Amino acid sequence: QVQLMESGGGLVQPGGSLRLSCAASGSVFRINTMGWFRQAPGKQRELVATVTSSSTTNYVDSVKDRFTISRDNAENTVYLQMNSLKPEDTAVYYCYARARASVWNDYWGQGTQVTVSS
Repeated sequence: QVQLMESGGGLVQPGGSLRLSCAASGSVFRINTMGWFRQAPGKQRELVATVTSSSTTNYVDSVKDRFTISRDNAENTVYLQMNSLKPEDTAVYYCYARARASVWNDYWGQGTQVTVSS
């Protein structure tokens, strides 16, 4: 099994910054794509950003030029640097990984709350 442990959420004022981290542990044999999704109250979960094992990145348009995703393959960790935060970024952020223990599967973290408010 693969476990994803997130950290770094919290309360921040508009225009502020936060950095989320997510470390994969357990019987990890290989990880392909890692990323972040978010879900605001009353809304569907949406993709925020992904990064492949070869560091190809993808972002939802609303966070381009504000958020940066990166990963440390040696540590099986993915990061999300969030700058110029807006109230509409408020959501629970979930870490995601496409990983292989015995077979390929999709894995999710437990979620971390990000609140942008003055």
